[in-house]
Amino acid sequence: MLQELSIKNFAIIEKLNIAFDDGMSVLTGETGAGKSIIIDAVGLLAGGRASVDFIRKGATKASIQGLFVLPKSSVTFEVLSDLGIDHADQQVVIDRELNKNGHNTSRVNGTLVNTTTLKRIGETMVDIHGQNEHQELMQPEKHLQLLDEYRPNALAKLKQTYTDKYDEYRRLRKLAIDKRDHAQEWAQRVDMLTFQVQEIQDANLSPDEEDTLITERDRLANYQKIVTALESSHEAIDGGEDGSGLDRIGVAMAAMQEIATLDPEYQALSDTIASAYYGLQDATNGLSSQLDNQEFDEGRLDEIEARLEVIHQLKRKYGDSVPKVLAYFDKIKVELDRMQGDQDDDQTLMTQLNKAKTAVQKAGNELSEMRQKLAKQLEEDVHEQLKALYMEKAVFSVRFLKHEETPFFTTGIDNVEFYIQTNPGEDPKPLAKTASGGELSRMMLALKTIFSENQGVTSIIFDEVDTGVSGRVAQAIAEKIMVIGRHSQVLCITHLPQVAAIADHQFYIQKQINKGRTKTSVDKLTTAKRVTELARMLAGTTVTKLTTEHASELLKMADAEKKQLAES
Repeated sequence: MLQELSIKNFAIIEKLNIAFDDGMSVLTGETGAGKSIIIDAVGLLAGGRASVDFIRKGATKASIQGLFVLPKSSVTFEVLSDLGIDHADQQVVIDRELNKNGHNTSRVNGTLVNTTTLKRIGETMVDIHGQNEHQELMQPEKHLQLLDEYRPNALAKLKQTYTDKYDEYRRLRKLAIDKRDHAQEWAQRVDMLTFQVQEIQDANLSPDEEDTLITERDRLANYQKIVTALESSHEAIDGGEDGSGLDRIGVAMAAMQEIATLDPEYQALSDTIASAYYGLQDATNGLSSQLDNQEFDEGRLDEIEARLEVIHQLKRKYGDSVPKVLAYFDKIKVELDRMQGDQDDDQTLMTQLNKAKTAVQKAGNELSEMRQKLAKQLEEDVHEQLKALYMEKAVFSVRFLKHEETPFFTTGIDNVEFYIQTNPGEDPKPLAKTASGGELSRMMLALKTIFSENQGVTSIIFDEVDTGVSGRVAQAIAEKIMVIGRHSQVLCITHLPQVAAIADHQFYIQKQINKGRTKTSVDKLTTAKRVTELARMLAGTTVTKLTTEHASELLKMADAEKKQLAES
């Protein structure tokens, strides 16, 4: 539910803070006081389109903030999790700011979101219906969705089965069309992939091979330079006519060892010379070993150069490193295997396609049969609701039509449209084309009463949906809105005293002019103030004692009706 709403510099509202409760709340007041502006603000929180025209004259920006408290099971939290938006508690805070420069920002629990994301979140929490906005009823393409919302659990498994079968059918059908329309390109692609796979496979690459070969090549290519360096080093350390350098350092080591015990500094020098002597001795042995191992193999050098050239050509074609060439190989191998598998036999593909078509047709028929059963139940439920709304002679029906362009669709094999016969003797006609505004309002309320328990939306807003009705119809509409308020929070703008009286909470919206500027204020009415406001709604400009008594009686009757509903 929407618990708190804060509005600043929005249209004629300078600053407004409203705390809402659950159940049914009505907003009443004179025309133009700002009731619909409040609903517009909530609509923006739910992802509605923004405009700089909403910003109050003289202000540079408008801001709206809403605090929603939702049950743990709310689908909103699933959406927030998918979007990576934090929701540690059961609260959702939405901030929206409109700027004169056109730079608007939206935040959900502190996270910046775009309007599309905000709308995705908002439609799980808020459902707004205006007096001329029966979008779903006026759009036949939405009627199937409405039918599916009637008993979603009864359809879930059948819809998933159909989706799986349909996806497989669509995959095979696309494959068959692609093979038919692009047979030459298909064959060329298979030939190219076959060549590439064979070329890389024949090379028998290993990830570290290139580095190892380069090291070996460099040693062979620099054989003479290496041997010369080793011999020169060995000669300098352990050769020469006048005695080797190692022998001379050995003499120095022996001399220092004789005096090492006489002074710590002599000992340190002796240790340093001894370390150098033994280190050079190890180096001499290493040089000798390296000289013994040196061998030049011109044939091996040619082999390495040829192998490196193969690797170079593969890298030039398929990647700038051996690991990337191998990764490319894995990728095209999968693609080739799939294409070869699909290409095995056209007849096999057609057999698979026909089986998939039979399977999706069967799943579609089963889904359609269940929908038709639910449609009959929905028709019965709607008729019950319409009777209570004084449309007992109306006949509501759900018609199933087949898709003309294709037998299968993402939603199934059905094309559903709501029909209505408002007067006996007339032919049923499409609801979207024949129903009047008042009839659409009552039809919408009938469906909303039926669906309110299943849709999961926590706040439902009615913006003067009762316009154009009066008397017993007005009372019936009031009762339906009250019933919806038992399952969801309802905010309702109304000019009908019957609707206002039956609400759990009533807010009076009024505008005042101060220093040439219009401001809107909100007052949550006490029982006494509600009587006064109901009397105004009944009488208009002149409120009499009899009108006040009538208003008080209307409020008492509404309380009795709500008590009866709670006990039933």
